[in-house]
Amino acid sequence: MTHIRVAAAQYPIEQVQSFADWQEKLTRWVEEAAALGATLAIFPEYAAMELAGIDPERAADLTASLDLVMQFGEAYDRVHAELAARLDIMILAGSRPVRTSDGRIVNRARLFCPDGTTGHQDKIMMTRFERERWGISGGDSINLIHTPIGPVGISICYDVEFPMIARAQAEAGAKLILTPSATDTMQGYWRVRIGAQARAMENQCFVVQSPSVGMAPWLPCMDENFGAAGAFGPPDGMMPDDGVIALGQANGPDWVVADIDLAMVDQLRADGTVLPFRHWPEQHVPFHIIQNGAGSDVIAQMASDAARDDAPVAPQIEDQEIAE
Repeated sequence: MTHIRVAAAQYPIEQVQSFADWQEKLTRWVEEAAALGATLAIFPEYAAMELAGIDPERAADLTASLDLVMQFGEAYDRVHAELAARLDIMILAGSRPVRTSDGRIVNRARLFCPDGTTGHQDKIMMTRFERERWGISGGDSINLIHTPIGPVGISICYDVEFPMIARAQAEAGAKLILTPSATDTMQGYWRVRIGAQARAMENQCFVVQSPSVGMAPWLPCMDENFGAAGAFGPPDGMMPDDGVIALGQANGPDWVVADIDLAMVDQLRADGTVLPFRHWPEQHVPFHIIQNGAGSDVIAQMASDAARDDAPVAPQIEDQEIAE
């Protein structure tokens, strides 16, 4: 399957009264996406946190809200799996907090396929809020999820601002990168949006962003939500001049739908006006930094940095092919 229709949610964070109330809302949204003919529906980062509204007192506390939402983890996944099967649609569920076996809390986005298979990606790069105030930890693997439409990568919000994560997924076979996001300012939205478009350009692939929207003063972790859903590709060939395939009206609830031909990725990577995906390795050559007219060879310093225990390492891809 190369021709797909992607529906990206501009999803409003609302105060639900019960799990059944939330389930009714989610069902309505997914049914709308299916009625639009979507192959894949994408929900935003931390969308699961609106479940904290069931207990306003705990919702008002950063730590207690995480603990409350994690209690619904299995039921949350089950609802998405059932909707994917019943409506014959792939669903990237809004990411949710998950406690790992070593006691850390990670931000996990899980993709559900109609045939029952799933795969997930934990957010790698933590924002200052997640690190310094909320106690969320970064994931430890970059994953490639095998789906009926081919390999898919997920770069959650801040992750898409870092080139090597999406690059690892693209090199492993991803032609589509999904970017669920949650940003509390328009500046934050634009940082993610610019990152999404940059990743689409340099990897000659498609990137689709789904943001949370609306005001939720009862939920301090997500009290303000700004953004617009969008689908982006490289500005080349038959793509739009600005690379914007579809874009929503910012800050209101909506589905933004884009028709995408994944075969265009192969065409552009083979015979585009420029070939950044192919030429990427050419960046890794010896270079000199010129300062005040003097050249300083930095290769020795790079080698020294690479030998340090805390130096960045090349990302490793973990394939996810079966139900978990």
